[in-house]
Amino acid sequence: MKDTSHHDELIANMTFASVYPHYVTKVEKKHRSVEELHQVIHWLTGFTDKQIAKHITDEVTFSQFFKKAKINPDAALIKGVICGYRVEEIENPLTRQVRYLDKLVDELAKGKKMENILRSST
Repeated sequence: MKDTSHHDELIANMTFASVYPHYVTKVEKKHRSVEELHQVIHWLTGFTDKQIAKHITDEVTFSQFFKKAKINPDAALIKGVICGYRVEEIENPLTRQVRYLDKLVDELAKGKKMENILRSST
C-alpha cells in the first residue's frame, strides 16, 4: 500500500491520548477489559501500565509513542485488513505500527482468544 505523505503525517501527529478512549470504549462495549487492552498494548510496544498512563497524560503523538516503543518481533505476523487497508502492505513504518495496534484492538473487541491475538512465531 502506498500512503500519501499527508495521510502518514496526520497519523504521526495524532496523539495517543486522543485515540485511547476509543480503544477503551470499543473493547468494553464487547465485554473485554482495560486490563486486556493494556496486555495487547504491552505485547506490541513493551509499555507498562504506568508508561501507558504517562503517554496519555503527556499527550504524546503516535510518532513519539512508537519511537519509545520496543516493537514485538512477532508484530510482523499481524495480517489482515483494518480501516480498509491490508496491514502487511502498508509501506510507512509508523503508519503500519499504528495499524498493528488498531488491528489488535479490533481482534480483542471481536472476541478473539488472547493467545491468538498475541501472536507467536513458535
